[in-house]
Amino acid sequence: MAKGFADRANERPNAIDTRFGIASGSKIFTAVVICQLVAEGKISFEDQLSQLLPKTFPHFNVTIHQLLTHTSGIPDYFDEQVMDDFEDLWKQRPMYGMQTASDFIPLFKDQPIMFEPGEKFHYNNAGYIALGLIIENVTGKEFVDAVEERIFMPAKMQNSGYFRLDCLPGHTAFGYIEDEGDWRTNQYAIPVRGGADGGAYVTASDMANFWNCLMDETLLTENMLEKMLQVQATEKNRDYGYGLWIEKQGTGALNYHIMGYDPGVSFHSAFYPAEGSILTVLSNKSDGAYGLAKTIEELKIDKE
Repeated sequence: MAKGFADRANERPNAIDTRFGIASGSKIFTAVVICQLVAEGKISFEDQLSQLLPKTFPHFNVTIHQLLTHTSGIPDYFDEQVMDDFEDLWKQRPMYGMQTASDFIPLFKDQPIMFEPGEKFHYNNAGYIALGLIIENVTGKEFVDAVEERIFMPAKMQNSGYFRLDCLPGHTAFGYIEDEGDWRTNQYAIPVRGGADGGAYVTASDMANFWNCLMDETLLTENMLEKMLQVQATEKNRDYGYGLWIEKQGTGALNYHIMGYDPGVSFHSAFYPAEGSILTVLSNKSDGAYGLAKTIEELKIDKE
């Protein structure tokens, strides 16, 4: 089902095959590539950031495992538990300059550690930027090219990509921010191009392809997939694996899910292992996806 406008000015409607931004929902792509590199023996979960990238992060003695699970304590360029508005970041540093993982380094590299590595869970965007830099260093490819080669192509995610906001392809929804009763696009509210901590564009069918190829071991080996889906960290009774949230039911998992929220973007996608079903809600407004996803889930549970 699709409703609303992908382009409000020209009244172009959203469709089933419309591409939407998914913000932090794309952290799972970063996690999958890291797990692939570990499986290939090129890195290990216990490798330290300060050893892998000594010139950039000499003082961050945190492991890849801690970066993946938001337990590293490294400083964040946007701390979601402290800061309210992602758009405020770009008042001093223009968003059009944020095109690669390296562009984010000055925002956090010289800041102090927030807490001792491994001490607790604290959601961290900069940690995934660091993982993206590790991917670039190990593969010799730009992060977005590595994801294209290692995830989008094998998972047949033909309509997905890390597109520039000022050069969006056809069948893509503009993100909209409500502003005093009117609407404006999010072109100046988020980085001009997404990367390791978020910002990919996908379609609903591409997300179905992704979940299916992840769970059938097209993207990861059986052992690595099992490790990714294990509870690796917990925050306020919420469990986290590698790049995804885990909702428990009894002794198993009710679902594995990912979320993304930015100005003009809201996204929720989940895989339900008991029945192999997938639920994806994409929105080009700043809210709405989570509430709708929860309502559908509750209706689904009631029917069972």
